[in-house]
Amino acid sequence: MSINYLIKGLEKYIVDPVFLEAVVGITRNAGRVVAEVYATDFAVSAKPDASPVTVADERAEAVIVAGLSALTPDLPVVAEESVAAGRIPTVDAARDAFWLVDPLDGTREFVSRNGEFTVNIALIQAGEPVLGVVLAPALDSLYAGAKGLGAFKEQSGRRLAIACRRPPAEGLAVVESRSHGDGTALDAWLQQLARPIASRVKAGSSLKLCVLAEGGVDLYPRLGRTMEWDIAAGHAVLAAAGGRVTRLDDRQALRYGKSGFENPGFVAEGL
Repeated sequence: MSINYLIKGLEKYIVDPVFLEAVVGITRNAGRVVAEVYATDFAVSAKPDASPVTVADERAEAVIVAGLSALTPDLPVVAEESVAAGRIPTVDAARDAFWLVDPLDGTREFVSRNGEFTVNIALIQAGEPVLGVVLAPALDSLYAGAKGLGAFKEQSGRRLAIACRRPPAEGLAVVESRSHGDGTALDAWLQQLARPIASRVKAGSSLKLCVLAEGGVDLYPRLGRTMEWDIAAGHAVLAAAGGRVTRLDDRQALRYGKSGFENPGFVAEGL
């Protein structure tokens, strides 16, 4: 059944607990499809940009797009595999609400079977991520958050509120990409910080943003290329947990709905 959350004339959706739970349900449905494929000897293909893709990406996206279209029939869905196939909705980022979907972030982690891959759904309003759900099916971990509602993590049937931590006195804990490291450029960037670095860890997919949101680390700098659907859901969870994501060049808030849906370098941080 469709839920009419659109405020006519304001082009804005009300994000309340019922709405968030509906998106959590859609994410879990897609996660089950991903888990089914993960348990098989799946094939891996290459997209035009040489990045890997599996049938899990495609099947999960179909589940998500159908679910979101039923929930919010009037909102465009910008989804990674659809965009790769040339199906790109027209979005006025300054005023429209729209969905950003990555049905399987961390396909390289999926292929290597290390468990660090995620299903991602984010709601964008006027360029801001106001709701996000991130599911790591192999880790039985779901993160969700929305503007005004806070953030939570579900694991093993338990749901707990999460929040960013204040950096410890001994220095910052930094998380960086497992499969897309920024190498010596990141080393140099960290060296110019005024605060000491106490530790560095690696993680795959949008889990980096979620670990930051639950207070496991303090900083996630990304110097290389990412797409909006890679990080929008994790960004929403992080923002709901008290953190922020800013552009690397001018430290202004990172916005969504940019031309080509490509991100500049950014810094995600907690309190």
